[in-house]
Amino acid sequence: MMTSAFSLGRIIRLTLLSLGAIVFLSPYAFMISTAGKAQSDIFTSSLSLIPAHLTYVENFAKALSRVPMARLLWNGVVVCGLIFFFQVLVAIPCAYAMAKLRFGAARAMMVLVMLGLLVPIHATALPLYVAFDRASLLNSYAALVAPFTISVFAIFMFLQFFRAMPDDLIHAARLDGMSEIGIVARVIVPNAWPAVTAFAIFSVVAHWNDLYWPLIVISKQDYATPPLGLMYFRAAEAGDDYGALMAATLMITLPLVAAFLLAQKRFVEGITMTGLKG
Repeated sequence: MMTSAFSLGRIIRLTLLSLGAIVFLSPYAFMISTAGKAQSDIFTSSLSLIPAHLTYVENFAKALSRVPMARLLWNGVVVCGLIFFFQVLVAIPCAYAMAKLRFGAARAMMVLVMLGLLVPIHATALPLYVAFDRASLLNSYAALVAPFTISVFAIFMFLQFFRAMPDDLIHAARLDGMSEIGIVARVIVPNAWPAVTAFAIFSVVAHWNDLYWPLIVISKQDYATPPLGLMYFRAAEAGDDYGALMAATLMITLPLVAAFLLAQKRFVEGITMTGLKG
């Protein structure tokens, strides 16, 4: 009886998960389908995922010719990589200090971190823009990276992870004569890779897809990020050529999909160990 109930519950759970997966994957499947369709196949009364005439080569050629796609992807890699590097560089020592060191301002810092989670980039966009303009840093990597080098979400996430680490490990490192910086570099960081990988997914996805801030500080294609490049693509006499537009979108989203698939195991492990499950 218990076995049949368990089997029924598992079947229901798998069915719901499968339906959810179909719902979330259907837009991507539609994008892949549209990227291989000609204009005559897209604007028809019948909806079919299988193109009547495969035009992937033509649509991808249009996408590559109308905007510097390689440059856009490279800008995305540079910007996301620099942002992630500085976020981790700042967040890990801060989270370690708040989790494992005893000092009077720890509670106040925790309150500031929680308050920082409530402040969106939109609230600080205008003063940041004015500052970058006066410093002549618009249309540069610095303008794209600097506002995001400190991530309160990263501090909060690593804080939860470090709190679960045994204090005996830290005490043993101190007995061996390690400094606090040495403990962070040689003990904390090697054990924090699941949390770092999980945060990497959050950070890269957020900043790779960000259009709001690049649209404000970038007006030259040389520093355009992938989402901003899609806007330039539509302006480059693309008109309503949705096949080529979907091909360009596919090229921009594929790196994110590949990165998530490669880091999926670490991502799930990091989310579980940091206690950020819904």
